[in-house]
Amino acid sequence: MSIVKNPVQVFIRNFIRLVIFVPLWLLIALPDFSRVWTGAYAGKLLTGGIKTVVILWLANIIAGMFYILPQWERLVLLRLGKSVGTRGPGLFIIPPFIYSVARILDVRIQTYEVKATKTLTKDNIPIDVTAAIELEVENPEKAAIAVQDYWKTTEWASMEALKSTIGGNDLRPLLSETERIATDLKAIIDGAASDYGINVRAVRITDVGTPPSLVEELAVIARAERAAKAKQIQADAEVKVANSLADASRVLSEAEGSLELRQIQALLDISKEESAMVIVYPMDGVMGGQIAAAAAGNQTQVNKG
Repeated sequence: MSIVKNPVQVFIRNFIRLVIFVPLWLLIALPDFSRVWTGAYAGKLLTGGIKTVVILWLANIIAGMFYILPQWERLVLLRLGKSVGTRGPGLFIIPPFIYSVARILDVRIQTYEVKATKTLTKDNIPIDVTAAIELEVENPEKAAIAVQDYWKTTEWASMEALKSTIGGNDLRPLLSETERIATDLKAIIDGAASDYGINVRAVRITDVGTPPSLVEELAVIARAERAAKAKQIQADAEVKVANSLADASRVLSEAEGSLELRQIQALLDISKEESAMVIVYPMDGVMGGQIAAAAAGNQTQVNKG
């Protein structure tokens, strides 16, 4: 990733260049040019030019020693070609010749997308999958030394892991278990990226593209499964009701007087209806049966009328 120039650092370096170059040039090189202008020593022109170049080189060397890094940047430092850790943020001075800068890295959280197009699932269905990868530089020293381009390497590892994950799963888990797929994908990418100091914070499956005809078939299958599940729930409910009735019948038959109490409760429930007529008579009484039959006949005539 390219690092944007730090305007504060540029200003400080330019200021130091002027502070060093102007006094030295006025003191060392200007007398030679003054003699040339007066015509006294024409050969001093080359000497003055060489002194100017040397003074400018020295000013650039000293100004280049000053570094000012913002909070989100880290500098990987080398001493005689060997890493000696990182520096930053803030202001610090790096002596020239012996020390050198390997790389300046941005350690902020960054996000990029990877796409796997026309990749076959485990059940041989071509799909397009897009995933968002969120990462950060956890170890700047490893990211600068262990790999030449950690960004491109992580991107390629993410692409390979995404295709491998698609090929190892059927279509339906890819559509319905995106969180699990994303977790597995994060573990694979993080395992590869940790070797060069990158921490994969999160992986999100943002889009799974399937052929339209396949979507219709999946919708039909889903409706059939929902209908079957509803019938199964209804059958289980009927079984529970039947078992409850069987238990109730057993309890009523075993407890003395329970059946008569249940009959009275049934009569109370029937009597709550506005058009209901309840006649209570002994079951073995002839007179009660005649009264009930007469009442039932009158009620039939009223309904016919």
